[in-house]
Amino acid sequence: MKALFSLVLVICALAFAGQGRAQQLSGLAKFNPGASEIVDAGSGVQIDLGLSQAVPWRVRVLDDPARLVVDFREVDWTGLADMPLDSEAVVALRAGVFRPGWSRLVIELSGPMQVASAEMRTSDGVGVHLLLEPATQTAFAALAALPEPADWTLLKPVDVPAAPVKKAGKLVVVLDPGHGGIDPGAESDGQNEKTLVLRFARELKESLLRDGGFAVVMTRDADVFVPLETRISIAHQAGADVFLSLHADAIAQGDAVGATIYSLSADASDAASAALAERHDRDDLLAGVDLTQADDLVAEVLMDMARTDTSPRTERLAMALEVAIKAQGLKMHRHPRQQASFSVLKSADIPSVLLELGFLSSERDLKRLNDPAWRAKMAEALVSALKTWAKQDAGLQALPLK
Repeated sequence: MKALFSLVLVICALAFAGQGRAQQLSGLAKFNPGASEIVDAGSGVQIDLGLSQAVPWRVRVLDDPARLVVDFREVDWTGLADMPLDSEAVVALRAGVFRPGWSRLVIELSGPMQVASAEMRTSDGVGVHLLLEPATQTAFAALAALPEPADWTLLKPVDVPAAPVKKAGKLVVVLDPGHGGIDPGAESDGQNEKTLVLRFARELKESLLRDGGFAVVMTRDADVFVPLETRISIAHQAGADVFLSLHADAIAQGDAVGATIYSLSADASDAASAALAERHDRDDLLAGVDLTQADDLVAEVLMDMARTDTSPRTERLAMALEVAIKAQGLKMHRHPRQQASFSVLKSADIPSVLLELGFLSSERDLKRLNDPAWRAKMAEALVSALKTWAKQDAGLQALPLK
């Protein structure tokens, strides 16, 4: 019990680090892989993270899955893959921008562990030194349940753009490039999903603006982490008429090739769709954002009522996208329209679809995503689809209720 109390003090003190004198530190620190390592130390784990300068930081543990989270203001994690890693207790590492001005390192653990010591060392080189030791599941769960500091709990939207002024004939489209920052998404042949879809989203935005019939907002326009719930909040703040989430995932099994359009459903079209949806939510969870709390009954009923109107509009949007993409002669999945329970599609009042531009597990799709001509044709198809849908939707909305 004494050890648990001492650890609580360590975690809480570090969680609030940076609110005093250390908060004056600024600038981007560089990760030094040559001065870093993660190694087994007896029954525990020793973690040394070399840095170019001292910065405010904090550490805590999170559960399900067990992981150590270390936040810095702010570290460039280039070279993390080159750090020596010789520990059976560490399952995986991921790092990147987590929120404005802060980066995050997530160390996924094979089981419950607690922080025996934690310090920022400045003699003989700057760096963070952590020592982990095994913990009981009960003790670990208690530490993972500790509340966040009041000024940290709510992740603020990343430079949320002001809602565009509604103009007659202008459709407000929110483009949502998937992943970002600490969450790279799928990876293949040295490339990652977050970078590929951001590039396409920027190009699609330009195509929409050139058309003149659209106002466009992006959930992110840089390599930053934006939680799934925040992406939906951005769409609402923007007064979105359409929410289009852009991805380029990977499937370990099977031969998934071509663009695929997903709409929301509690029942996935197939096992692959269910796995993709589960992984998207898991990426948020690993980054430290918990989406598992269920809506209360009243809220769920109200959302279901709203979706009664929105769902057919979403299905017509998905159909318009399929028709336009095929009209451009672009490759589509053998089942081009599918359904799954993607959290990012759960806005009850905004027609929302998720477009897998292709799959990084397919060499052909990866080649297409890197082809400017292909991307231009895909952008042209999406602009055409949105114009067709908007015209049809406006006509149906104008019909008198029976």
